[in-house]
Amino acid sequence: MSAPLLFHPTADAVYGFPNARQLARVDSPYQRIEVWDTPQLGRLFTLDGRPMTSTGDEFIYHECMVHPAALAHPSPKAALVLGGGDGGAARQLLKHPGIERIVVAELDADVVRLTREYLPEVHGGALDDPRVELVIGDAADFVARAGHAQFDLVVFDLTPPDSPASGLYTPDFYMQLQRVMSPTAALSLHLGSPYFHAERVAGLLNDLRDTFAIVRTMSTFIPLYGSLWMMASASDTLDPATITVETLAERVAARQIDALKHYDPALYAGLLSASRSVRDKLSQFLKPSS
Repeated sequence: MSAPLLFHPTADAVYGFPNARQLARVDSPYQRIEVWDTPQLGRLFTLDGRPMTSTGDEFIYHECMVHPAALAHPSPKAALVLGGGDGGAARQLLKHPGIERIVVAELDADVVRLTREYLPEVHGGALDDPRVELVIGDAADFVARAGHAQFDLVVFDLTPPDSPASGLYTPDFYMQLQRVMSPTAALSLHLGSPYFHAERVAGLLNDLRDTFAIVRTMSTFIPLYGSLWMMASASDTLDPATITVETLAERVAARQIDALKHYDPALYAGLLSASRSVRDKLSQFLKPSS
């Protein structure tokens, strides 16, 4: 039986699917996990009512979370995914042939189990690849135990800051991540919608800029999220904005990355450019540039 599946990005906004079908629901020790089937975006899962990813548009989010930083890096070999239990980020990372090790640190084993069962296209076998190590447990605990300068890429694939992951969106935790990042490493994370949550997006950027020397934003529309969505790359040495389209195209060809649906070098300049309306919305909350 179909039922409306509605999302409320703010108290005054709603969007969703009028004819969705619930396939599964699990109340894990951490959150409510639901899997739905929709005519428009295929199967999707939610955490505590928040949309996470869908089979119909997951490639937009995961490609933009992974490839801008991975292609800006000359030779990434090790990556850490915080969250990411659906395996989508790991799948994109494995498209870079130099990758030797990926650690996926996911809090909730039920997320892995349900997405494996109902959304296998998202991980596409990545979670079974011998280069991928799945660690079930608190991401902060894993980072605290990890050795120095292990990872060339860190993908912050977590629920938003106003969720159980709130303690990880802090300058203190970013500094802990710096310890496990190699000297040329970059951190990728999603910031949210500048139209629905401008103050929160700006606050995340302020914290990143207080911690890292180089912070670049990217923007793209994600249908499941009902809005333009912002992401960021943060590093002390790696600047995606200095990589030319020609260099990106050369790296895509050299790494034989030919299975991308959304991200490509021609799109890159647009991803890095925020419209005037977005800049205006964020400017009232951003700290002045030093």
